[in-house]
Amino acid sequence: MDPAGGAERLGSMDEAPAGLEAVAHRVVHGGDRFREPVVVDRAVREALGELSELAPLHNGPALEAMDRAQAAFPDVPQVAVFDTAFHATIPEAAATYAVPWRWREEWGIRRYGFHGLSVEWAAERVRATRLVVCHLGGGCSVTAVLDGRSVDTTMGFSPLEGVPMATRSGSIDPEIVLHLLRSGRLGVEDVERALERESGLLGISGRSARYEELERSGEPAARLALEVFAHRVAGAVAAMAAALGGLDALVFTGGVGEHSARARSDVCGRLGFLGVRLDPDMNAAPLGGEGELAADGAAVRVVALEAREDLVAARAARAVLSKRP
Repeated sequence: MDPAGGAERLGSMDEAPAGLEAVAHRVVHGGDRFREPVVVDRAVREALGELSELAPLHNGPALEAMDRAQAAFPDVPQVAVFDTAFHATIPEAAATYAVPWRWREEWGIRRYGFHGLSVEWAAERVRATRLVVCHLGGGCSVTAVLDGRSVDTTMGFSPLEGVPMATRSGSIDPEIVLHLLRSGRLGVEDVERALERESGLLGISGRSARYEELERSGEPAARLALEVFAHRVAGAVAAMAAALGGLDALVFTGGVGEHSARARSDVCGRLGFLGVRLDPDMNAAPLGGEGELAADGAAVRVVALEAREDLVAARAARAVLSKRP
């Protein structure tokens, strides 16, 4: 990130410019302890390692990236910026699971929320009192933002909860897991692998986890995967609107949210009762990073937006370092 607030994408650490001030790392799960960006030291590194089991697809690789960056730039500060931090404002009624007291108070079982850097960027770019952000990519979440603050979101204790994703199931009846374990059909590791890596769009279609490939396919299973996806995302948007007491603006971001006109159309087509109406031509046009898509006279703004977690992370890292003595 340059002083003017821009950013340049690098292919590898070998391309890093001279005079590097810091390396910012997006860390998916910060748990209860990490609610603000932090300079990484040994104690922080160890604490993050303990959280890896809650976000196995993300925290582990983030720690590996920290180790590589530390080896490559031993004198440059490493700053961890957390996806969960933006959701620290979620009220207790939204964050609390209806599980035994000990689970919640002693074991930290609660809704944390994820994709916070993306949602923060969307809330800055699209100013609205009652905003719902659909981050739709490999991972997917839907978040309610009231006056710039997160008040509810679909991902919870881990990034596995919520709407279906590329290879993750999203929310399912927990009895399914108990049934499979009791019956001996699957073990714990089998279930984890299936829910994290073999479900979602891939699991329904049986052929691909990539939304754009399923769009091109005429196979019934591919069509079903897209229908399930749109049905669940639209339902999540409606739930978030209920948390907000209405809806002023709807943002689509992430790889699918930004680039797929069909995904936006399929979701918005189910939300007419909330005042959501797309302009078909605007929705189909190339966006160039950001675009207004609502039909003239629609009650709700609809915006497609490029996710810029990199800028949010870089800005946060700079702010942390500015406070150091």
